[in-house]
Amino acid sequence: MSLIRKVSIISLSAICSTLLIACASSSIIVGSVKPALLPEQVKIYIHTPKKYNEIALIETSSTGSWAFTSQGKMDVVIERLKEEAAKHGANGILFLGTVNEYGTSMANSTGTTITSNADFCIGIGGSYELTGKSGNGIAIFVEEE
Repeated sequence: MSLIRKVSIISLSAICSTLLIACASSSIIVGSVKPALLPEQVKIYIHTPKKYNEIALIETSSTGSWAFTSQGKMDVVIERLKEEAAKHGANGILFLGTVNEYGTSMANSTGTTITSNADFCIGIGGSYELTGKSGNGIAIFVEEE
């Protein structure tokens, strides 16, 4: 196997590992967990409903997604919050807000040299900054109003 192929495989593995780790959501259970629901059954609240029970504090990030716009990153955060809340049986999220994440960068380069009668060299490189959005809320179970 050529050196270029080995470097490409190692670089791709490192990028994939970083993306998988970055997709994690977290929660802290603060109430009674209920049977899991579908994320589509979870509603976002910006004001407290009249009657609800707190289940968990939840947070997640858009990091690792393919979203490039601010709205796309917000959509990823909301979807991941709903998935996390649904795992705990919450039918609502009391949305607390989002924060922009900056500063993660990745670089990758590859090159080759061909020599026969003349030297010839090709190089390709790139660097990009990974920005994301993180969000948090309280997973809640809303009683019928």
